[in-house]
Amino acid sequence: MSADSETEARARVPEETGIAGHLPDEHVPPVGDAAGTPRTDRTVFGVAAALALAIIVWGVASPSSLANIADTVLNDAVIPYGGWAFVLAASGFVVFVVALAVSRYGRIRLGRDDEKPEFRTASWIAMMFSAGMGIGLMFFGVYEPVSHLASPPPGTAAAGSDEAVHTAMATTLFHWTVHPWAIYAVVGLAIAYSTFRRGRSQLISAVFAPLLGRRRTEGPLGKAIDVMAIFATLFGSAASLGLGALQVGGGMASVGWIDSPGTGLLVGIIAILTVAFIASAVSGIAKGIQWLSNINMVLAALLAVFVLVVGPTVLILNLVPSAIGDYFRELAEMSGRSGVTGGAEMQTWLSGWTVFYWAWWISWTPFVGMFIARISRGRTIRQFVLGVIAVPSVVSLVWFAIFGGAAIQKQRSGVDIAGAGSSESATFTLLEHLPWFVPMAILVMILVSIFFVSGADAASVVMGTLSQKGSVNPHRNAVIFWGVLTGAVAAVMLLVGGEDGLTGLQNLTILVAVPFVVVMIGLCVSLYRDLRSDPMVIREREMLRSLAEIHEERTGDERRRRRLRARRT
Repeated sequence: MSADSETEARARVPEETGIAGHLPDEHVPPVGDAAGTPRTDRTVFGVAAALALAIIVWGVASPSSLANIADTVLNDAVIPYGGWAFVLAASGFVVFVVALAVSRYGRIRLGRDDEKPEFRTASWIAMMFSAGMGIGLMFFGVYEPVSHLASPPPGTAAAGSDEAVHTAMATTLFHWTVHPWAIYAVVGLAIAYSTFRRGRSQLISAVFAPLLGRRRTEGPLGKAIDVMAIFATLFGSAASLGLGALQVGGGMASVGWIDSPGTGLLVGIIAILTVAFIASAVSGIAKGIQWLSNINMVLAALLAVFVLVVGPTVLILNLVPSAIGDYFRELAEMSGRSGVTGGAEMQTWLSGWTVFYWAWWISWTPFVGMFIARISRGRTIRQFVLGVIAVPSVVSLVWFAIFGGAAIQKQRSGVDIAGAGSSESATFTLLEHLPWFVPMAILVMILVSIFFVSGADAASVVMGTLSQKGSVNPHRNAVIFWGVLTGAVAAVMLLVGGEDGLTGLQNLTILVAVPFVVVMIGLCVSLYRDLRSDPMVIREREMLRSLAEIHEERTGDERRRRRLRARRT
């Protein structure tokens, strides 16, 4: 194509597509620029707070009643009749975001066409990882691989066998790599594009403008979406706080500071962590969250290197390529597990593992997705998807290879980590058989605490944003209110779980995440509609059309010249 042709084609592109990456009717201040005092949406705030407080009162007044109803609804309705929806939706989200990244839409920037990323890549990844699943890796890094080794998924392998080792690692990676981060990416990408590219408010309801229309997103339906987002965030972060309290309590028992962590102690731990993450949240993203995230990544790396060096180093190194192969070899089978393939036994297993994880990740998506969106301004869709999915997946692979490999080696050599105690003490049981147990156990408790603080403060800020009409800097009182409520919900979830606190966390998390699956599917449809009318896509479409017209005109001229020459001849 000649330079003149390109110039002529560009001249034909309509000016109304804009030059700064925004459509003309969307020229509003970017991301909740909340140029004034944040205003509380009384409907969203009031309904979400009232529902949460009602559950807290119910859980305190009659924890057994709430536990029985949650268990009945979960096991008699959600898992038998809706478990397939979680499984199918999770894989669908993977396909959706990967397809966007490799398509022409991957070059679209989350902001103006010439905008640069707001945060350095290293800090971006550290904050994203800490908010996304840091505390989960600490809790399940040892427990899940040995649990699948000792009790593999129904119908897969004999317990403790070589085949069970492969199944354990493949299943663990299935739960912790591509699928969860794709779930986060859906919400994060939709919010980042809607906010930074289209200039809408930083609300999940605002993303639905192309699908529902702006009036509906600002009306009762949009407010209902934001209420569901707050509710899911509240219970997802509360579940993490409960896991953190369980593991800190298990660590205190393992090092001999207490006999056994009772409910009173766990509630006390929750209270201390709640105060810590509220203090971090009110200091802002650029200070508290970024600072804690960077510290945590360094401490987590030191812990991983320690276990790699003093543990079965050769086995761990061999486990990395083996786990990758096992994951891809069994991916189709793991993605299709349901009650149909294993009956009641498989349904029970799914409710404790895969469906719980998908529900947990989905319940986290409002705050993790919004937080990832908040720190991803200026990156292209391709960079966003690659960073959000690939980098954390590789880190999770290395993490589970190190801790899972060391735990599997100890389990097969006669140390019963899977059956030695509760799930929260598995990591400490492994560390007891390695050098420097007490210092390393203390380091784990510190890591768990900071991982939770760096994630929960992000959740409090996001709930404040959702309840204050998308303000990037919600009022301090709103952040404190949602932080306190998170701690209260976490305490109730542990009370509901009784002696097995993990069960209460799992059951309530799954139930709260059910309606948000529908919201996420709608987000995908709405985002795709938005991308089809993106200014860059329109410019390219018009340019191609103009070039095609130019080519057709020149081809027609050439044909006419040929006919004239033929006549003369």
